[in-house]
Amino acid sequence: MPLKNLELDQYNELINSLYDAAKDTDTTSWSQPLEHLKKLFKANYVTLILKLPAEDDLGLMIAVGHNLDKEQSVRYLPYQHDLTPFADQPVDKVVTVSDLMDEVDWEESSYRQHWCAVNDVYHVMAVDISTPDIGNLRFRVTRSKEQEDFSETDRDFCRLLMPHLRRAISTHLQIHSSESLGSLYSRAIGRLSIATVTIDEHGRVLDKNLFADYILNSGDGLKVMAGKLTAHYPNDNRELKRLIKSTFTHVGEERTLPEAMSITRPSGEIALGVVIELIPSLGWTDGKGQSKAVVYIRDAVGKSQTSTDISKKLFGLTPAETALSLQLTNGLSLEEAAEALNIRRNTARAHLRSIFSKTGVRRQTELVRMFLNSVAALGYDDSPEE
Repeated sequence: MPLKNLELDQYNELINSLYDAAKDTDTTSWSQPLEHLKKLFKANYVTLILKLPAEDDLGLMIAVGHNLDKEQSVRYLPYQHDLTPFADQPVDKVVTVSDLMDEVDWEESSYRQHWCAVNDVYHVMAVDISTPDIGNLRFRVTRSKEQEDFSETDRDFCRLLMPHLRRAISTHLQIHSSESLGSLYSRAIGRLSIATVTIDEHGRVLDKNLFADYILNSGDGLKVMAGKLTAHYPNDNRELKRLIKSTFTHVGEERTLPEAMSITRPSGEIALGVVIELIPSLGWTDGKGQSKAVVYIRDAVGKSQTSTDISKKLFGLTPAETALSLQLTNGLSLEEAAEALNIRRNTARAHLRSIFSKTGVRRQTELVRMFLNSVAALGYDDSPEE
């Protein structure tokens, strides 16, 4: 169908698919808008070049086309054609082969012979779309030699799409960056042995981190019953419900201090510390089910997840000294730490004297505080233990 006869519903379908792909962190969702563009332009390939190759780097492009794997509609391909005649063109300007060279030069060009010809590519329409903060997005549409060259109508439609492509790609990358940042923060909280549970106004558990999984699965003070966060003892559970209700009572008001309580544990261990804080929402989101809160849970007797390797680098300790320091940080006495490490008490005392000398601390309690307040815990290995 000629682009000048493009119906409004087809155009809307294309634009909707672009923005649906933009908000989806799964990059395979770009198949739909790219396939739409391939059909509308009567192209054999449509390509987005997201990253230019640097030294020892292949770059990255997303492509759909008739000569690609049919089971994978979107292909992430290396982009190493830095000699393409379409490189270094003015941004936001739609160009075709005829703008750059005559047909004879194109036929004889190395790029045409060694890349285009083997992929049945002859006519090329290209534009480098400027995007804020992330550089230029390179958009390419191609046709075979048997097809017509790109017309001025095709160029006009490409220009019409440029703002949407710019916004969709920028939005996609921003969302992906936010997701990555949120995941990084979540891992950092977990490394500090802080469990986080996201709940709704009824106390239903919506999400939780790995450390929260461990605490809730143990059932020692807190657990999930009928999908809700529940305390083991009735008195604690009533207080927990009250705090949750109080937290959500302040929706829409100025931020108040988080609610807090301690949870008694059947095991007799030190009580769990719990803080409940409302997640700020957009002021205009007026509706049911919008409000959420985070429950922070701290287990005072939980073992430190501090990295041995990073601790050695931070404090200049030997492997044996680091191992002893971490055992002491986990609350063991010097004698218990020696037993856990299968070393003599005199050896442990010698290690401790060396640790004091290297770190400048004079007491075991100071050593523990130094380790707990350091950044070492933020660098522990996330991989599961064997």
